[in-house]
Amino acid sequence: MDLREYLRHLDYTLLAITAALISYGVTMIYFATRNDFVGKSFYYAGPQLEYVAIGVIALVVVACINYERWRTWQWPLYAFAVISNIVVLIVGTVTRGSKRWISLHFMNFQPSQLALWIIIVSLGAFLVDRSDLLGTKRVTLMAIAYVAVPAGLVFLQPDLGTCAIFIAILLAVLMFYGTSWRHFALIGASAAVMGVMVFTVLPAMHVHVVKKYQMDRLLVFLDPARDPKGGGYNIVQSMIAVGSGSLQGRGNQATQTTLDFLPEHHTDFIFAVVSERYGFLGALLLIVLYGLLVWRALRIATLAPDMYGSILAGGIAVAFVFQVFVNIGMTIGIMPVTGIPLPFVSYGGSAMITSLMLVGLLEGIHLRARLAPGPRRA
Repeated sequence: MDLREYLRHLDYTLLAITAALISYGVTMIYFATRNDFVGKSFYYAGPQLEYVAIGVIALVVVACINYERWRTWQWPLYAFAVISNIVVLIVGTVTRGSKRWISLHFMNFQPSQLALWIIIVSLGAFLVDRSDLLGTKRVTLMAIAYVAVPAGLVFLQPDLGTCAIFIAILLAVLMFYGTSWRHFALIGASAAVMGVMVFTVLPAMHVHVVKKYQMDRLLVFLDPARDPKGGGYNIVQSMIAVGSGSLQGRGNQATQTTLDFLPEHHTDFIFAVVSERYGFLGALLLIVLYGLLVWRALRIATLAPDMYGSILAGGIAVAFVFQVFVNIGMTIGIMPVTGIPLPFVSYGGSAMITSLMLVGLLEGIHLRARLAPGPRRA
């Protein structure tokens, strides 16, 4: 492909939105952590820029590859997602009781994050290859089983937040695939029954599927004041930070952050840092940027020349929406704390690289749609 032709058909609006989010994120990480270590103001911001550089390279590589090729590689990719999440359970680094990371020389690799990208690509291919079964319960059950294997491995790490993203991606891909609403109703009913079993019936039988700290998070979400100095501390401090930001923020007087009252201020609760430092207006700007990101993804879903491209773009849009909603929700107390990062803003190499790979996939779909205009193929 001619380089000039490639550059001419990129979605520069999407790239500009992504760059703005990354810039916002790195800036917030710097201000949130510059006083964490004396004389090391770039202790977190520096590595984050390195992750961005790696992610940009990954974005370019993914965008240059015809997305139809991912369809032919679905089983090797799926096998990698499953095997890597088995490996992390065996040799992973234990952090706060969880095995989610494999220590590499330059970063801690989180297989579950890359698996999110793989599941969107491979599940979409799995369903498109079975388009003759569209509308049948059989294909819906097959899709659920397809996602259940890696999601179950992630749940065992344990990582309930990322597991929830897998479920959101499954529902999104099924929706863009054209699954009947009746199937979604059955999935919802089954989930409700499973919830009763996990949270009521099985505990009564002394079988605990959900870890104690995860149950504590759910209870604290319902009533943060029940343990304000323990399990509810993070939520209480986050809500104080968000509320104290008022309309325009407190700038350098953001004491919740600078005095380290707010835990995990560079990862899970970075939105609280934004709200305290720049107030409602700063938080609104960030939310608008996410809205624009999702708009571009959905627009690409409508432009995609085939069902596969549409499913991929739609799944990416919902994945971003879900992560943003849950992360912001937990900082203001309307969602339980699950450890889901804020895309492009929270500190973390695996999450940043994966998010940029998703943007690269969107760019690849947009590129092929522009280079091969015409009626959509099945």
